[in-house]
Amino acid sequence: MNLIGVLEGLLFVVGDEGLTLKQICDILEINLDEAKKLLKELKNQYDDDKRGIRISYLGDAFKLTTKKEHKDYYRQLVENSETNTLSQAALETLAIIAYNQPITRVEIDEMRGVSTVHMVRRLLAKGLIKEVGKSTMPGRPNLYGTTKEFLDYFGMSSINDLPSIEFNKDVNDNEEKDLFKSIYKEEK
Repeated sequence: MNLIGVLEGLLFVVGDEGLTLKQICDILEINLDEAKKLLKELKNQYDDDKRGIRISYLGDAFKLTTKKEHKDYYRQLVENSETNTLSQAALETLAIIAYNQPITRVEIDEMRGVSTVHMVRRLLAKGLIKEVGKSTMPGRPNLYGTTKEFLDYFGMSSINDLPSIEFNKDVNDNEEKDLFKSIYKEEK
């Protein structure tokens, strides 16, 4: 099996979290020297001018990152009006942040039910959200909130202009429900 390809796939899958040397050794079932050799070989492949990503060692983990020398192109992508529309996932993430700010990425993930690492990064790059502080939770994760650009984008003068959210008040939590009763009827 091509362990360099497996390592590349692992680094891609974990994204911003990255992998420590110990994790690489454990997952690939190799020793420390073999892990270092694989990382060095993959890093050398990425150092080629023809590649757009590289391996970086940040915060005790190895991660795939873009090359700094290409940053002007990445900026154009983010600022280009054709790519400046927001996907449904981006709108959902933005709504969660707007209504619950300040909020951590983990709390956003819990509300959406999926990882929002890339979406938060994209919203940060677009300037619609920003880091507004640190949580008191273990690890002191970043807290996110909306920006003035967010207000401009949606034509609001303040966050108080957000439409209010109405919850279904007809449901009585204390009322016993028949779990087997259906609103659908069988045809005879």
